Amino acid sequence: MDYPRQATAAALGRAIGAGDLDPVTLTETFLEAALTHPHREDIYARLTENRALSEAVAARARARAGTRRGPLDGVPISWKDLYDSAGTATEGGSALLMGRVPDRDAEILRNATAAGLVCLGKTHLSELAFSGLGFNPRTGTPPNRNDPDAVPGGSSSGAAASVAFGLAAAGIGSDTGGSIRLPAAWNDLVGFKPAHGALPMAGALPLCPKFDTAGPLARSVEDAALLFSALSGRTAPDLKTARIDGMRLLLLETGAMEALEAPVAHGFESAVSRLESAGARIERRELPLVARAAAQSATVFAAEAYGTWRETIEADPDVMYHQVRTRFRAGGDVSAADYVAAWHVLDQARHDYAAATAGFDAVILPTCPILPPKRDRLEADDDYYVERNLMTLRNTRIGNLLGLSGITLPTGTPSVGILFQGLAGNEARLLRLAHAAERVLT
Repeated sequence: MDYPRQATAAALGRAIGAGDLDPVTLTETFLEAALTHPHREDIYARLTENRALSEAVAARARARAGTRRGPLDGVPISWKDLYDSAGTATEGGSALLMGRVPDRDAEILRNATAAGLVCLGKTHLSELAFSGLGFNPRTGTPPNRNDPDAVPGGSSSGAAASVAFGLAAAGIGSDTGGSIRLPAAWNDLVGFKPAHGALPMAGALPLCPKFDTAGPLARSVEDAALLFSALSGRTAPDLKTARIDGMRLLLLETGAMEALEAPVAHGFESAVSRLESAGARIERRELPLVARAAAQSATVFAAEAYGTWRETIEADPDVMYHQVRTRFRAGGDVSAADYVAAWHVLDQARHDYAAATAGFDAVILPTCPILPPKRDRLEADDDYYVERNLMTLRNTRIGNLLGLSGITLPTGTPSVGILFQGLAGNEARLLRLAHAAERVLT
């Protein structure tokens, strides 16, 4: 292993606490790697070198004085370029916002700084975070860890790449329909989406505020748990005694297992088999309410996204990537009555889902039904782009529509993840289960 750049954030934090690793040297190592990486400009929109080194110096002083603020104090991470950072441009992957420089940090970045985390810089994303593919011909498309010709997944594309290529110990992304879990799965990382409202979004560029969530992309469930604690101010769950034996898992058949590409089907079923062998009790079940919820996605996502960004987009529409612009504009065709009716369906589906899954520790499904498509074909074929984007988001958006938390784990098959979903408010329980599953799947 290329230590320390491929170590987990938790391991780096322990080394700092033991006096075996200097936060300044660690930060310089990550900055140097980012500055010299051949895909640096495709992964990072901009580095915050002065801030990072200043924060690392402060972390070093705390470590020497025995006053560290937490287990990740001094660990350098990246931030998706939709979280405001004082004095540094935050442009949301769009020329529409070029030169936008906020005067204060997003609330979640303030929380991270208070916990001692070091801000390395801002990473690229799908334009205004409205695509699951991670393809952005306007500002930058990061590479995929497993296939240099394929897209990395989005919208937190640069966050995933910064971790996968050893240019950050972890990355902070956002998730409206899959934007943390998809790039995590396609780059063999852990991606954790807490339920909507579990983390503050003040100072984050919105896409659909009724769905937007923040969360980490990391190398381990332990990292995800510690980062969630640092970002939220909650106590991190105790993962040490987590076990998979006896856990009840519902394998979702409705809308999640259809048309899987062969490697996805193989990787997912292999993971399920290993969980069963370790003592998990898995039941396969249809939940028709999921199909009812999924049918509302085009109405609620597009309408809210366009309502949020219409004035900005229409002031200069030609600077946008046409695929993203078209997707936004579809929201203009949604009537107020249809939008309200869709939310009535979702509210009922959420209630029914909680009842239908009571007694299960989590619901499992493939994170994404397809492997990462090739970027050249996406750019050349508009119909292919639309079809692949919708297919990419098919499984993850179930969790957003139903208001769930979710965490994707690598299965061991490249770019294939297994997604565990839990009810809102049960994030600590879901992290414990995922940690137990991770030990089986690794």
